[in-house]
Amino acid sequence: MTASFRILAGLALASVSSHALAEDNFTPGDLTDEQASKRYVMDIGVAGFVNPKYDGADEYIIYPLPLIAFSRFYLPGFGQVKEGETQGIFIYPSFGFVGERNPSDSRSLDGTSRVPWAGEIGLGGGFRHDWFRAFIEVRHGFNGHRGFVGRAGIDVITEVTDRLTFVFGPRVDAADGSYMNTYFSVPAGVAGGPYTAEGGFKSVGGVVRASYALTDTIGLHLQGGYDRLIGEAADSPITQNDNMWSVGFGATYRFAWDMF
Repeated sequence: MTASFRILAGLALASVSSHALAEDNFTPGDLTDEQASKRYVMDIGVAGFVNPKYDGADEYIIYPLPLIAFSRFYLPGFGQVKEGETQGIFIYPSFGFVGERNPSDSRSLDGTSRVPWAGEIGLGGGFRHDWFRAFIEVRHGFNGHRGFVGRAGIDVITEVTDRLTFVFGPRVDAADGSYMNTYFSVPAGVAGGPYTAEGGFKSVGGVVRASYALTDTIGLHLQGGYDRLIGEAADSPITQNDNMWSVGFGATYRFAWDMF
């Protein structure tokens, strides 16, 4: 099916992907000496994204989404688990958000139940050596869904200047049966149903991102992404388009502090 690419004005209350919020790899620029002396260094901000109305939708919306990333993160008893360096193993908190989905959002959702907004929280970890980075994230949902979701990826990091960085690489997403049942199953009596979506791989795709350190604390970010639904998600009667494109622009402010 071909997406209509009809752009709708919307907010985060509409159903949106959590990928932009979840990935902890958009921090621009090197840390200053003062920032590097702190146990916690966090970039936080907001971005405007154009994304499918919900996973599998053939309509697009514009919405705001928070950006959160850690350059340094300290865990009592473990020490510094993310150093902000160009090599080594790292661990970081991972967050996600999926907006509310209503039966009125599309004809393909007729007869389905409303799905409230969902938050996701978990951990990410990976390894970086110079220009190469690999990571995996696992999060658990609350409110709208109570399943586990995961994303893994590989990045090629190109530092064009001290302030401009390009990142690009492939991504793969997976989810358990609880998540898949919430967003892709169809009950009996509904067109295409009954259909029960099982857990497994959900999508494959890639991300291209440019980050520019405007100052030592302010960063600008431009991102484009593509994900293709596969498996149970692609086969669902709810899915109208397997191809999901996204583009966004945002800004972050860097905070550095000690807590312990």
